[in-house]
Amino acid sequence: MPHQAHLPQTGSLLAHAGGACRARAGLAGLRWLSACWLALCALLAPALAGAAPASPAACTVQVLSIAAAQGAADGSRPDAAPWLPVTLPDDWTKRWPDYSGTVWYRIDWQRQCPGAPAGPVGLTLESVVMAGEIFINDELIWRDPHLTEPLSRSWNMPRYWRLPEALLHDGVNTLWVRVVGLWQQTPGLGPVHLGGSRAMQALQEDLWWTNRTLYVLNLIVSGVLGALFFCIWIVRREQTTYGWYALMALFWVLFVANVLATDPWPFASTLAAARANAMALVLYAACFCLFIWRFGEQSLPRAERALWVASAAMLAMLAFTPDTALPQALTAGVLGSAAIFLGNCLQFSWHAWRTRRPEHRILAACLLIIFAVIIHDLLLMMKLISPGPTYTSVSSIVVTLCMSAILGMRHARNVRRIERFNHELADGIAQARTELADTLEREHALAMSNTRLQERLQIAHDLHDGLGGSLVRMMAMVEQAKAPLQGQQFLSMLKLLRDDLRQTIDSGSSAGVKVPATPPEWAAPLRHRFVQLFDELDLDSSWQFPPQWTTPPSPLQCLALTRLVEEALTNVVKHSRARRVQLQLQQPEPNLLRLRIEDDGAGFDVAAVRHAGVSVGMRSMHARIARVQGTLDISSAPGKTVLTAVLQLRPAAAQSV
Repeated sequence: MPHQAHLPQTGSLLAHAGGACRARAGLAGLRWLSACWLALCALLAPALAGAAPASPAACTVQVLSIAAAQGAADGSRPDAAPWLPVTLPDDWTKRWPDYSGTVWYRIDWQRQCPGAPAGPVGLTLESVVMAGEIFINDELIWRDPHLTEPLSRSWNMPRYWRLPEALLHDGVNTLWVRVVGLWQQTPGLGPVHLGGSRAMQALQEDLWWTNRTLYVLNLIVSGVLGALFFCIWIVRREQTTYGWYALMALFWVLFVANVLATDPWPFASTLAAARANAMALVLYAACFCLFIWRFGEQSLPRAERALWVASAAMLAMLAFTPDTALPQALTAGVLGSAAIFLGNCLQFSWHAWRTRRPEHRILAACLLIIFAVIIHDLLLMMKLISPGPTYTSVSSIVVTLCMSAILGMRHARNVRRIERFNHELADGIAQARTELADTLEREHALAMSNTRLQERLQIAHDLHDGLGGSLVRMMAMVEQAKAPLQGQQFLSMLKLLRDDLRQTIDSGSSAGVKVPATPPEWAAPLRHRFVQLFDELDLDSSWQFPPQWTTPPSPLQCLALTRLVEEALTNVVKHSRARRVQLQLQQPEPNLLRLRIEDDGAGFDVAAVRHAGVSVGMRSMHARIARVQGTLDISSAPGKTVLTAVLQLRPAAAQSV
């Protein structure tokens, strides 16, 4: 939480109110060392009394009077204007409300060097709100670059000069300080210190450390850590805690930069810079709350909506409030942001007490420290307590480092957790691979056994459909022959059996056989084989085929149809006692092939035969057609038995794939 002095309109007040006390606090170490040195000198004084002469008393500077008067219209020093006595630090709006312009301060002083030559005089100026210039006895020694809008920013810039002896008088000297400011920014002059040059230089260095160096360190630490956690968030977007911390650090850096900026760029006016600075504070407080809630894994949707509504209202107020009411708007923005910040500190402390998680408790302790610091500095700003040093500049660095360390520990713990998970995952994968290898080995063994069974079943079907059908035909020829068969006829039958056996043996590689070019070419061997038998049995047959394939079947489909025709016609010869059989092959659609076999035999009960499971041929036909993704339908009644097989064809390119 920023110190109120970061905002010029309130910072100059705090600088005026507590400047002298801060200087005394800053010189505490120097005074302690001086006291030790004096004590040592007192112990050694008796021994050194005769060795060295006593040193003359040091020179001091006595301020005789301090007065202020409004400058002329052109900013020049007034001659006849009434000079009013003032006390530094000074805020001229208490005497001249709503006055913006130039005020001159006149400081009369003289050196007092009893019994010693005059030593060099140093001048230390804590702050000028907002810009100014300094004269020693009408001689210019310093001037801000911008004395018109946008004004230079000297409100938090301690300065030191060693006054040249050529510009000083033996008696009373006058220090003229011109201050240019706006009434909305609590304009005036901070504490002015005159004395020995070394003491004034030491005072300026102490003030520089308090007012400048600590904020530079704060800005560097916040910027570096914010960039680091932003990179972590870019890599792991789900870690929103780091993203909100980076955004919070960005607005904090913009806010702290107001302390160090001496040039008004990039703003066109001093009030525009004040508005932007207060808006950065509001956004910082909002992002701080989101960071704390994400860190604590809290789900507060209503609080988040209320936070953004309040932040938007304060931003609109700061952006559109007229200049005449800007001081009230700036005060409301600062106090509103402080209230949100402090309330969230207390809320998270309660949350940490409930969760009892170590990282929550550490962060809660840090927030309670900064809570106490902010309360102290706010009371100091509002002058509700006696003037003293502020601690926000130091505490903010410590708390920033603590919060970053906590985030770093959480990130390290997450990395360790991820590494442990990776090891467990690697072990699990290795175990799964082993189990999978065992399972695949068992499945391979089962597949090999199933393949052997399928091959045996295929051979059985082929023997039944091919060789078995040939045997049935030949038996029928022998039984129904009118005269005894000659040796040449038996030899022909044996050759047919040999050809069927070869075809059965070679059926395992039938997928690579070339498909006949036309349907008649495919049916020619079957027609030749069965027509001879049908003629001997006085059985009339009809063969109908399309002249060309619209889409040719695959080799396996051709083999399945061949076996189906052989089995069906063999059954006609064996069982049907038919006098007429008709075989018809059609392609009603490009990708559809239909085979229809009809006879006028005695018929049979299809359901009973299928249920009894005694027909090997019927099971074989169904299995073959199903294997090539086809369907087989059998209907039978006395005088008409119809067998219909339908195959889905694929284009030649798809078959090759």
